[in-house]
Parts: sequence; C-alpha cells; structure tokens
Amino acid sequence: MNLLRKLLFPFAILYGLITSIRNFLFDKGILKSYSFALPIIAVGNLSVGGTGKTPQIEYLIRLLSDKYKIATLSRGYKRQSKGFILADANSNAATIGDEPFQFFQKFKNIQVAVDADRKNGIEQLLSQTKKPEIILLDDAFQHRKVKAGFYILLTSYGDLYSDDWMLPTGNLRESRSGADRANVIIVTKCPFNLSFEEQEDIKKRLKLLKSQELYFTFIAYDDCIYGENRKIKVEEIQYAAKVLVSGIAKPEPFFSYLQNSNDVCLSFPDHHNFTDKDILEIKNSAQNNIIITTEKDYVRLKGSLPSEQLFYLPIQSSFISGSENFNKTILDYVGTSSRNS
Repeated sequence: MNLLRKLLFPFAILYGLITSIRNFLFDKGILKSYSFALPIIAVGNLSVGGTGKTPQIEYLIRLLSDKYKIATLSRGYKRQSKGFILADANSNAATIGDEPFQFFQKFKNIQVAVDADRKNGIEQLLSQTKKPEIILLDDAFQHRKVKAGFYILLTSYGDLYSDDWMLPTGNLRESRSGADRANVIIVTKCPFNLSFEEQEDIKKRLKLLKSQELYFTFIAYDDCIYGENRKIKVEEIQYAAKVLVSGIAKPEPFFSYLQNSNDVCLSFPDHHNFTDKDILEIKNSAQNNIIITTEKDYVRLKGSLPSEQLFYLPIQSSFISGSENFNKTILDYVGTSSRNS
C-alpha cells in the first residue's frame, strides 16, 4: 500500500492543486461563503478520519449547554437517508448516523441535526420554533460554503498534518496551509504525560500563526463499562475473558486499555454497518462472555446482540494543560458573538 501511495504522488499534486484553487476562490469571494447571525463553531481536521472530533464536540456541549441552547449539525456519515433531519424519538443510527445518534442519546437538552448541505442545515435549524443559540458544526473544516465564526482544527499526535501529504499519497484533504483558517489547533490523542519539551517541538513543527492558540489533549477512558441496565467497573472485568469489538478508525488504544491474553479483538472499518454475518461472528466469538465495544459502535450494535452481554466504554477528551484558557476563549467568542447577533 505504501508503494502504491508513492506511485500515486502525481495525483496527490493534482488533488492539492484543485483544493488550493477552490480555497483561493473562497478566500477572494469569487465563491460565496454564507455567514449567520449567531455563534457557529466548526470542528474538523485536515486529514481523513480518526482525530477525535466526537469527544471534542461532546466537550463543547458540556461546556456550553447549561447556559445556551445548543444544536449540533453533522453530515451524518453513512446514514441511510438524505437531506435535513432533526433527530427525534424515531431517529436511530441508520437514519442520522452513529455519531449524531450518540449525541442525541447522550445529551437530552440539545438539538441534533444532520444535513450534507451545511448552509441548508443551518437555515432549517433557524426556522424551527425552538431556535438554537449556538451551532456546533461537526467535521466541517472544509465546508467553505458556510463561514463559521470560530474554527477548531484537530490533528492526531501520531499523525500530525505537518508531517502528512495530500491524498492519495497521504491522508490530507487539503494543503497544510489550510490550517491558517483555524483559531485554535488541538493535538489530540497525546500521551497523558507528554513533556513540555515535546509540546514545544510539536509547536515548532506546526508553524502556528501568532493569532492561533495550541492545546494538547488525551483520551480519558471511563472507569466503568455500561450496558442497557447495568454498569461494571473496568477493574472487575480486566482479566475476565471477553470480546472487544471496534468499528473506529484507530482502535489500538481502545484495545490496549481493556485487553488481556484471553480476549478476542474484532476490528471493523470506521463507521462500519454490521451485517448479519458480522453479528454471527461476534456471537460465536463471545459465546457466554461479555462483549465490549466503543460508544459509537454501541448505538449500531444495540438490539442485534444480547443486552446482558453487550457493553460500551465511554471516553472523554481531556486537556493536558490549559483547559481554563481554552474554555475562556470559547466562552469569550460565544459571549461576544451573542451580544452582536
């Protein structure tokens, strides 16, 4: 695969040229971007998949939802529906996508919507009787048709955009210079004990603008796993035989947190739609043992596997340092934008 990607380098140059021209046209106003009179925060990345957008969106929900009416707007990746949908009691992972459905189930006091056309999605949200006061755009860094008021760019510790190449040779959706649009850059999935010296080295490699803020986060795992009717301490099942199931882009940390030598680890592609064959494989692997999956996969597996066996492990995005500064930056932006709207 690495050799094939190198052979495709001319196509990476062409793809980079096309995306650069597109960005230039938006920057110069030749292609129109639309602004809206309320705070809009876009969370995204330059690369494809696996940077931790979902836990970062959830962090923002927790930060803001006690004080403001929040709506999330996602594309609804791999959903079996089209157009604008506002989540309700009839929604599920198939109709709105796994991550939006996770937001909907987890946070009862927010609105959750999906629409591949973010402009239309925002307009639809603002036409509701219950209008949001803040909209969080999930995976929308390249959606230049909407001009968000604040941009958060995520890049994984083990796969920095500064070290990457354009698709298909690398994983970048657009040139590294696209990072200049970000107000805040967060290096995600760091070791929790990342040294100050390494943080400074990464800062130099990313070549931030003077106006940009940089933060480092790590994935904090819950100390319990959760099923439909009960929860169990991780320490109680750490050495028990179990099946670990993942349908996320980079499952290694999830596996290593829970795995022992007796476990079976089943890894599926990101946003995988589990087939009857997959379900049978999981059941046969588990027998009477418990099955632990990610929170994102749980919303798709629930109902297909025995509820007494199926559990999920929640995660949260945690800042190595500077969380107070980050919170203040977000709250200041929202407060200023709300007063001006």
